[in-house]
Amino acid sequence: MTESHEASAEKRLDIITIGRASVDLYGQQIGTRLEDVASFAKSVGGCPTNISVGTARLGLKSALITRVGKEQMGRFIREQLAREGVETAGIVTDPERLTALAILSVESDHSFPLLFYRDNCADNALCEADIDEAFIRSSRAILVTGTHFSKPHTDAAQRKAIRIAKANGGKVVFDIDYRPNLWGLAGHDAGDNRYIASERVSAHLKTVLSKCDLIVGTEEEVLIASGEENLLSALKTIRANSSATIVLKRGPMGCIVYDGPVPDDLEQGIVGKGFPIEVYNVLGAGDAFMSGFLRGWLRGEPHATSATWANACGAFAVSRLLCAPEIPTWTELQFFLENGSKEKALRKDEAINHVHWATTRRRDIPQLMALAIDHRIQLEDLAAGDADKLARIPAFKVLAVRAAERIAAGRPGFGMLIDDKFGREALFAASRNRDFWIGKPIELPGSRPLQFEFSQDLGSRLIDWPVDHCIKVLSFYHPDDPAELKATQIAKLRSAFEAARKVGREILIEIIAGKHGTLADDTVARALTELYDAGLKPDWWKLEPQANRAAWAAIDKVVETRDPLCRGVVLLGLEAPYEALKEGFAAAKGARTVKGFAVGRTIFADAAKAWLGGSMDDEAAIADMAIRFGALVELWQGLDETKAA
Repeated sequence: MTESHEASAEKRLDIITIGRASVDLYGQQIGTRLEDVASFAKSVGGCPTNISVGTARLGLKSALITRVGKEQMGRFIREQLAREGVETAGIVTDPERLTALAILSVESDHSFPLLFYRDNCADNALCEADIDEAFIRSSRAILVTGTHFSKPHTDAAQRKAIRIAKANGGKVVFDIDYRPNLWGLAGHDAGDNRYIASERVSAHLKTVLSKCDLIVGTEEEVLIASGEENLLSALKTIRANSSATIVLKRGPMGCIVYDGPVPDDLEQGIVGKGFPIEVYNVLGAGDAFMSGFLRGWLRGEPHATSATWANACGAFAVSRLLCAPEIPTWTELQFFLENGSKEKALRKDEAINHVHWATTRRRDIPQLMALAIDHRIQLEDLAAGDADKLARIPAFKVLAVRAAERIAAGRPGFGMLIDDKFGREALFAASRNRDFWIGKPIELPGSRPLQFEFSQDLGSRLIDWPVDHCIKVLSFYHPDDPAELKATQIAKLRSAFEAARKVGREILIEIIAGKHGTLADDTVARALTELYDAGLKPDWWKLEPQANRAAWAAIDKVVETRDPLCRGVVLLGLEAPYEALKEGFAAAKGARTVKGFAVGRTIFADAAKAWLGGSMDDEAAIADMAIRFGALVELWQGLDETKAA
């Protein structure tokens, strides 16, 4: 343990960031004016908020002090930070003010029109009363930001936090974070203007310098913090006012760290080289940079190491569209540093993108027990062309949701597979349970080769889906199929996978091999190998039960070797009776990649026939399905306990 770790072992947090919290709305059409943008991607934003996310992703224990509105956008920020592992106890809900917004477009690689909606917003109302002394004492360091020194009450809040931190052995990090129009120096349409000289601003920021242990800024920000007109004089003025470590950010040129006297030759500092990448959106690069530097600085790493991590994180940010969502995770950063990239546009690197996607999923799902009610053909067959029965299928699917809810009883690890054709009301009902995993099929039932239902244009269909609904696609695929058929199947699966990644939805690929060929111990493992070779890395696999543990061992080997970040495998039922499923479950109990099941007809077939036929009422149908689903849950959990023992 380093000395810095020993001195602060009693502090539970590594860093508390203070200041701006907004919802970012970034134009999804690239290369156009903000006036012409038609749709926006939403994420959390604001310099300290982004840094709280970035440091959490890189393994630090972070927290945020800010204010958000008592409305949907404020709750979005809270919920998203909680998903990221950021401590939210310091976030105050302001019932009188709205959450701030930032709206941006990427007009070109050097023009990023930006609007700040911050008049009387929640985070701008932060005050001294919002700074809790015990909370500040619990952290090894705090981060204050230049923008929040621009108003008397936010200035007072940050200075209070500084006093408490310094009095209790905490470090103070100053992100100069200069936005001229947030100091009233530019118009509303000049949000992307990064520098306007101001004696007033410089005089004010200079009063902060002596209290800092780390000061980070671009060349323009160093000039404003010092009040000087050239870079060397600016850095020497900051040094005259502060003994802090100074980090000069230089964009694609990397950074220079000064930990002592500032030399006349600025290149004599500790130079952290940049990474040559294509610029996509510069906004958020500094927040990613700071996150990477703090990971090293707070862990006692050499400045050169911290600078490397910072520059790499900044490279990720400028190569992608959004801010906080694009900051790499620790796993992703290490993957990049070890393997590099052949792409100057990192967003085009499939390997890195997969690591990013898989390590930033919205929630952890270590176990999944799902009731599948996404069947269309089977229920249509039960209706046998009877218009009244067909019209009642949607209501039956709602009953299935009620049955699943009865067994889940609010516990995590449960879910539903529900279709768009008959399941609209059921989807609404299931979505009210926020703990439910929901998957929806896109395949045309029974198609071989695979075709999509409704339309082959997945992009326009999937964009309407809730962000936490998982795409499910079934393919009847056997490794001994003719080469032409397999190529067609793979191309269709590949288009589904690419569409899922493009619109930011998880995907479950269901493979049924046994319906069109023999099922040997290596059949499914061979099929998965071919699909991995084609570049498919789904979040989930859904597979038929295997005859023995040898078959599952082969599947484990393929999944763990080809994609250790895969969520895992769920078992399908194929309308097998309970005893057959019991055998299938038992064979899978030793498989490391099998995380649960998604079974349908075994659970609902009898109830559907009776209910559609009029011999069973709603409650009886719910009870019947709940009993069958509950029996499978009990069976699976019992096997889990056996495995653990």
